Amino acid sequence: MRRTWYRAGALAAGIIVLAALPLNSTPYTNYQVALVATYAVAILGLNLVSGYAGQISLGQSAFFGLGGYCAAIATARAGWPLPASFLLACALPAAVGLLIAIPAVRLRGHGLAIFTLALPLIGVALAKRFLDLTGGSEGLSARIARVPGWTGLDIDQWTYYVVLAIAGALFLLARNMVTGRLGRALSTVRENEVVAASMGISPRRYKALAFAMAAAYGGAAGWLYVYTIGFVSPVEMELLLSINLLAMMIVGGMGSVLGSLLGGVLYVYVPIVAGTVDPVRTTLLYGAILVLVLFLAPGGIARALHRTGDWLSDLGDDWRRRASAPEETRKVHGATTQRLPRARGGDRDDGNGSHRLRTRRE
Repeated sequence: MRRTWYRAGALAAGIIVLAALPLNSTPYTNYQVALVATYAVAILGLNLVSGYAGQISLGQSAFFGLGGYCAAIATARAGWPLPASFLLACALPAAVGLLIAIPAVRLRGHGLAIFTLALPLIGVALAKRFLDLTGGSEGLSARIARVPGWTGLDIDQWTYYVVLAIAGALFLLARNMVTGRLGRALSTVRENEVVAASMGISPRRYKALAFAMAAAYGGAAGWLYVYTIGFVSPVEMELLLSINLLAMMIVGGMGSVLGSLLGGVLYVYVPIVAGTVDPVRTTLLYGAILVLVLFLAPGGIARALHRTGDWLSDLGDDWRRRASAPEETRKVHGATTQRLPRARGGDRDDGNGSHRLRTRRE
């Protein structure tokens, strides 16, 4: 119960800080935090299929770019309202992901990774081919963020609040899914498909569902990216983005909602820190930092934080038990053991062949 109150207090404090941050920070900081939330949503979707379902996917960037193009084309060109374009950016990648998952769920391990490897390659080629629709290699500009006059906020502040509100709702939805029946089913499929089938859980069905949810979250992240940046290009669909998202998921923590958030923070701020230290060796420092994090926290930062929190909580519980114990109990536990005098003596025959120890206390 005490841990629950601590977590609730920390969550409330975090919400207060995030709510007050854009009012006292620069536009650059606001956009950076919005990008953290954007990439955290993309990593969270990847975590659903890889961390919880155990299926390695390298196609998340394709769904990310598809969601971005849905946002730009539907809003800037077709004139759709923002809620409708957001639903399209989630539904279309989910439908594509479900179609791809039908043959993909028959594969395992490296076969599935190689299969999904083709998605960014195909997506980039299609985005460059349809010039009239996507803008080709030059990309597509779409300033879809609009600030209501009654808010009195600047464009960066409004973007910050919108992106964080949507990201928070998606994180809450994912947490409810993974802590419920769906999460238990995915964990069973990940651990042993034979056991899952014996329990009435269809491995292929739940794998396909996880793949579709990951695609939907990737599309939602693409929509948030266009809402923040106002631009989308084939670069957002490249394989390098999928690899980086997968790396951040592993460093942040596989199978952890908190790990997805930490992965978004690392993805945005580690290159900035590395560039500040040495702009010439940014990539080298970026890789070194990631290797150092994996060395210090092999299971991911989220798991290391959970272990540290449990250790501190157990230490606090032990201290409180000792502090609340009766005085006599503390004296007994705190007393030092004194050495008793050695017993000295010899063996004395009692006439029956047995020996009786004869002692004399000094």
